[in-house]
Amino acid sequence: MAMCSAFCPRIPHYSFLRAAPSVRSIPPSSWPFRASSSPARASSSFSSPAKEIPGRIGFLGLGIMGTPMAQNLIKAGCDVTVWNRTKSKCDSLISLGAQYKSSPEEVAATCDVTFAMLADPESAVDVACGKHGAANGMSPGKGYVDVSTVDGTTSKLISGHIKGTGALFLEAPVSGSKKPAEDGQLIFLTAGDKALYEMVAPFLDIMGKSKFYLGDVGNGAAMKLVVNMIMGSMMASFSEGLLLSEKVGLDPNVLVEVVSQGAISAPMYSVKGPSMVQSQYPPAFPLKHQQKDLRLALGLAESVSQSTPIAAATNELYKVAKSHGLSDQDFSAVIEALKAKQ
Repeated sequence: MAMCSAFCPRIPHYSFLRAAPSVRSIPPSSWPFRASSSPARASSSFSSPAKEIPGRIGFLGLGIMGTPMAQNLIKAGCDVTVWNRTKSKCDSLISLGAQYKSSPEEVAATCDVTFAMLADPESAVDVACGKHGAANGMSPGKGYVDVSTVDGTTSKLISGHIKGTGALFLEAPVSGSKKPAEDGQLIFLTAGDKALYEMVAPFLDIMGKSKFYLGDVGNGAAMKLVVNMIMGSMMASFSEGLLLSEKVGLDPNVLVEVVSQGAISAPMYSVKGPSMVQSQYPPAFPLKHQQKDLRLALGLAESVSQSTPIAAATNELYKVAKSHGLSDQDFSAVIEALKAKQ
């Protein structure tokens, strides 16, 4: 797991580079290094790593994704302050050493950079721009990183409020679900203030395996929606295949093995397939969020007059699954919508 301190020397000087009162030292053996070969990623070539962790990190939203992400920051030695609408969800992190504040505004006011992982555009806007939202606690020298999956319009709205305070803004939605979040293997799709991207790169490296800088605000949101549109459609097609194989007398477990060894192999199939055959859908990425992302992706396509008939049909299937009470199950439960049509 990467540690904060290795990247400090090359980060531009902003207020959140000042060491927190309770700075902890990290032995040189724990310093991270993750080479980056993609031109879309920030350079990972650093020298003379510092031995102290700078800054105070805020984290807003502690659901399936936010909790393990914040936990990885804490375990890496970062000074983390958390908030969640349901305070009890903060308890496990507080026990690990996190501090707690009663509103997003207070977190932003006491931290140097604040991350937010919210469930949908409405929640993201409320937490950032609402009555006691993070924007009220922002000021020049601070940074706000929204890792929620929202549409570009929402991201630009939040960016406007944050930058209006003199602070910096970065959208950084993640590709990955519960297990990658726990393992620090997320993929960050970032856009916005390049200076903030470079500043928070050490923290992104703690929570993820790779990061891409995509330019202006809105591009990160667009990339994430395209990725999740593809993923949702792949899962729907895979579900059809599992049911068809069983219908014609084949063993769907064997289908999972065959698929995993061929050109269409994807980790999603081998991970989700066995439990789908057993009609079990433990939530790693809730179905309601997949349908939300499909809806937003269709809106993105409409805005540029791009035809997306497969995604449109897939969205309808997920809506049927939601109508059957499967919203909080894993998105692989979309197979149940197909069973209902038989």
